[in-house]
Amino acid sequence: MDKIRKKQQISSLEEGGSIIDDVFVVKIKRGMSEYVNGFRFNLLLSDNSGKTLEYVYWGPKDEKSVKTIYESIKSDSVVRIQGKVSSYNDKLQLATNAPFKIEVLSEEQYEKEDFVKPSKKDIEKMYAELVNSIDLVDNKNIKMLLTNIFNDPTISEKFKKHPGAIEIHHNWIGGLLEHTLEVLKYSQLTLRQFPTLNKDLLIVGSLLHDIGKLDELEVTSRIKGTNKGQLTGHLILGIISVAQRIDEIADFDKVIKDKILHILTSHHGKNEYGSPKEPMFPEALAIYYADELSSKMSEMTEFIEFAKEETEDEFMYNKRKGGNIFLK
Repeated sequence: MDKIRKKQQISSLEEGGSIIDDVFVVKIKRGMSEYVNGFRFNLLLSDNSGKTLEYVYWGPKDEKSVKTIYESIKSDSVVRIQGKVSSYNDKLQLATNAPFKIEVLSEEQYEKEDFVKPSKKDIEKMYAELVNSIDLVDNKNIKMLLTNIFNDPTISEKFKKHPGAIEIHHNWIGGLLEHTLEVLKYSQLTLRQFPTLNKDLLIVGSLLHDIGKLDELEVTSRIKGTNKGQLTGHLILGIISVAQRIDEIADFDKVIKDKILHILTSHHGKNEYGSPKEPMFPEALAIYYADELSSKMSEMTEFIEFAKEETEDEFMYNKRKGGNIFLK
């Protein structure tokens, strides 16, 4: 089955012009109501541009037929819409009138990448860089652990495309991989300044600290938490997964196992940030700050990139930071 690909991003839509025939993801589904010529409903649409678009379906007087369409649409549904872009209250709005239509697509009919931001970097090159870093490990059992994990086709294919978060930082296809490499590079900078640190622990901690996100998050038409992720969280999921992998390796040093699991447990740094334990040795502390630097730099640079498209002002207020960010 040929997939229906997105033709034009929301960020490039303009008022007037030809009829739009394109695909969008439903971010918010609003109520159905009556109007003078029939029944209508509103949706808020989005795509991988990060922008949103108001949509109105102007239906006929046949309430049952409109309700059937309305009830087939869910939040996160991918819909194919035929309609026209106009301006309403100084904002763009997409509207469908007869004989044009809206239809819900099945997962086999669309590409997830059209609705989740794509990676700006070459994913295969990044994954090759990750795999090559395993060769730097001296401890044979740590090297075996990493090789077993990242050579597993089920994990490798998922890790390559997985996002790093639902929002805030690295929330795009390949974001987890990009974030993992950043943590690795920051930890190696720490090693250059403090050469007595254990290189192998820094590498294994960097590569595995967020491995639980493979089970915590999923990508459909958007990035969202799994039931397992919501109930347990990626720290615990990662600890369980890595502990099981370690136990498959004979004669794995118990102290090294405890240290690896402690790095995963403590990599959020503080109890109030979600870490059951705070870092208790230098390599764990290094991974915490490397993780923090990667996520915070991504958050601020992405915010600035978005803000520059929204305003020509020199500053924009950042709600999470609770203050202004300088954009110039």
